Amino acid sequence: MHELTGKDNEFEFVKYFNGKKISELNPKFRELVDKLYPFENENSIIKSWRNHYPQKTDIFIRINGVMKGISIKKGMKNSVHVDRITDFIHFLIDNKVDEDIVIEYLKYHYADGSINGTGKKRLSCEEYKTNNQLGIDSINKAFNDEKILRKAIEKFVIKGNNSDFYIDAMIYGTIDDFLWITKKEVINIILSKRNVYSTAVHFGPLVCQPKNRCLNFNSKYEKDRFCVQLKWYSLFDDIIEYMNIKEMNKRAQW
Repeated sequence: MHELTGKDNEFEFVKYFNGKKISELNPKFRELVDKLYPFENENSIIKSWRNHYPQKTDIFIRINGVMKGISIKKGMKNSVHVDRITDFIHFLIDNKVDEDIVIEYLKYHYADGSINGTGKKRLSCEEYKTNNQLGIDSINKAFNDEKILRKAIEKFVIKGNNSDFYIDAMIYGTIDDFLWITKKEVINIILSKRNVYSTAVHFGPLVCQPKNRCLNFNSKYEKDRFCVQLKWYSLFDDIIEYMNIKEMNKRAQW
C-alpha cells in the first residue's frame, strides 16, 4: 500500500476541511474547529488551503475572514526544524548562552575534535557520548533553562524563521485517525519535559543533532554536517501522556 507522504497528508486535510459547513464535520474535526472558533455559527463555511512556503504552518483554515494556522505531523522521527549551524549558533549567542556552552555544542555537533568540522576522525553520536557525557549534560542544563527553552519553542516549533505568525494548533496523524493540541498545549508539553534527563542534546523532548554526521565522508551528504536538526521522536507518546493527565485532572475535579 502506498505510504502517504507528509505533503499528501496535508492535502488530505485541506480536502476534508475545504467547503464544508462546521455542522458537516465529523466529531474529531468539529472539536478542533470549535476550539479554534468557539463563537462561530455551525452553518459557517470553512475555507482551507495548503501553505506552500517553508513555515511551521502547513495548512490554513479560514471561517468568516478569521484565519488559523495548523501544523501537521505523522509517523515516527518527526523533524520539526532544520537550521544552518551558523544560524543556530547566532540563536544561542543572541539568547545569552555562555560561550563555553556554545563551544561545547560545536564539539558535540562535529564530533571530530574541532569546532568547525575540520577534524580528520569523525565519531558517531554514541562514540562521542562515551567520553563526553558531562559536556553534553552541561549543554542540556543551559538549553533547558526555561527562558532559553521558550525561545527555542518559538523558533523551532510554533513560529520559525520565515513567518510573522504562530501556529494555532498541531495535528498528529491522518484524516482517519489523528490527535490535536493547541499552541498553548504544545508549549506546555515541551516545557513539562525540560527536566527529564537524556544522554542526547535536547530542548525538552526535542533532540538536537547534526542533520547527518557523514561518518563515511560521502560528498553527497557533506553539506548536512553543517545543519542542525531538531526531532521530536516522542511526539505521539507525549501528546497521549498530556491528554491522559488532563483527563485525570478533570475527573479529580468532579
